[in-house]
Amino acid sequence: MNDWPERWSDDNGNRYGRGSANAQPESARVMRQVRRGPAAPSGRQGGYGNGGPSAPPYGAGVPQQPTYSDGQGYDDGYGDYDSGYNTGQVYGGGPGGGDGTPDYGPRPAPNWRRRLKWTAITLVTVLVVTSVATYFWADSKLHRDVDLSKVIDRPETGDGTNYLIVGSDSRKGMTAEDKKKLHTGSAEGQRTDSMMILHVGDSGDTLISLPRDSDVVIPSYKGSASGKVYPARGRHTKLNAAYAEDGPTLLVRTVEFNTGLHIDHYVEIGFGGFAKIVDAVGGVEIDIDKGFKDKYSGADFKAGKQTLNGEQALAFVRTRHAFATSDLQRTKNQQKFLSALAHQVATPSTVLNPFKFYPTMGAGLDSLTVDKDMSLWNLASMFWAMKGVNSGDGTSLNMPISGSTGGNLVWDKAKVKTLVNELNNDEKVTVTGN
Repeated sequence: MNDWPERWSDDNGNRYGRGSANAQPESARVMRQVRRGPAAPSGRQGGYGNGGPSAPPYGAGVPQQPTYSDGQGYDDGYGDYDSGYNTGQVYGGGPGGGDGTPDYGPRPAPNWRRRLKWTAITLVTVLVVTSVATYFWADSKLHRDVDLSKVIDRPETGDGTNYLIVGSDSRKGMTAEDKKKLHTGSAEGQRTDSMMILHVGDSGDTLISLPRDSDVVIPSYKGSASGKVYPARGRHTKLNAAYAEDGPTLLVRTVEFNTGLHIDHYVEIGFGGFAKIVDAVGGVEIDIDKGFKDKYSGADFKAGKQTLNGEQALAFVRTRHAFATSDLQRTKNQQKFLSALAHQVATPSTVLNPFKFYPTMGAGLDSLTVDKDMSLWNLASMFWAMKGVNSGDGTSLNMPISGSTGGNLVWDKAKVKTLVNELNNDEKVTVTGN
C-alpha cells in the first residue's frame, strides 16, 4: 500500500519516497535552480520534466548556487529581476540618486523671519532675567544705615535732588597691613575727610565741595542713638566736628541749618572701600597739573597724565599738607578725581564687561553707607551726574569763602544765599567759589 498521498509524484510518474513502482533506484530530487548568466533561450526554461539539465545526483558535489552578479533573478517566468542583494542595494528600485540614497526632493527654504523672531525673544528674555537678578543682587548689598527721619527742623524741599556725599576716615574691615599700606593710621573715632553737595536738576548738575575746616554753628538736634533732643547753644566749630560728634544725622542737620538747602540723600564711603572701587575698575586716569609729595598721605606724584591705582588714588584725594591753600586745594582734587572715577565706571569697557562690571559694583556697593530711602536709581542718577560734571556738562566749585577765623574758613554769606536760591529753584548756577 502506498503511504504517499495521491498525485505526489514528479512529472514522469515517479513517486516520491518509498512505494515507487519504478524498479530503478530513485534518483536525487531535482531542485528548482536559479539560472546564472544570460537568461535561457525561449522554450528551454528550466523546470521539471522538460528536458532541461537535471541536478547532479547526491554525492557528486553541492549544486552550484547563483551569484546574482548579472542582475538576473529567478528564472521562473517573472523575467529579469534583480533582488539587489548582490550589489548591496537592498532598497533599490525606488526614487533616489544613483547611489541608492532616497531622494526626497529639495529642502524647503528656512524661515528666517521665524528664526529671527525666536532669537530676539530669547535674547530679550535673557536680558530681562539678568537685569532683574542683577538689580535685586545689587539692591541687597546696599547698607541703608542712615535714617534721615531723625533730622529735625528741616528746610523745605526745593526743585531737583541734593546728595550729601561724604568720604570718611573709617577703617572698618581694614587689617593692620592695609592701614600701613594706605597710610591711614589707626586713629580712634570717625571723621570726615571730604564733604560735597551734588545737585541734580534740569538746569545742569552742580558739585559743591564743603571744606572740612568750614566754620559752622551746631544747631539743636536729636541724638541718633539716644533720641534725645539737644538744644542749640550757638556753638561754632569745624564742619567735620559735627560728624565726629553724632555721625551722619547731625552732619546733615548742620549742613541744612547753615545753608538752608534740603538734603535728599546721604552717601558715605570709607578709606578701604574707596581704594577697592578704584582697583576693581582697573585704575583711574587723571591729569595732574603739578607734581607733589606728602609724607602724611604717602603721595608722590609727577605732573602729567597717569593712571592711579587704589593706593595712589587715596593718597591723591587725602593730601592737603603739600598745598599752600591746604584744604581748599584738596577739595578741588577730590572733585576732579571723583568725577574721573564716575566717568571710568560708566564707560562701555566697564559696563559691558561682566568680569569688570560685577566686581566694581560689588566693591562699590559693599563700601557705601546710604540713607534708608536711597534706591539704586537714585544712586545711578548720582553717578551719571558726577560723570556729566567731569565731561563739562555741569559746574563744580568750592563753597564761597570770605575769610578765616581761628583756623576756620568762613563762608561768604551773600554768595551762599544766592547759590542756595539758584539750587532750590533749579536754576543755572552763576556763583563761583574759591
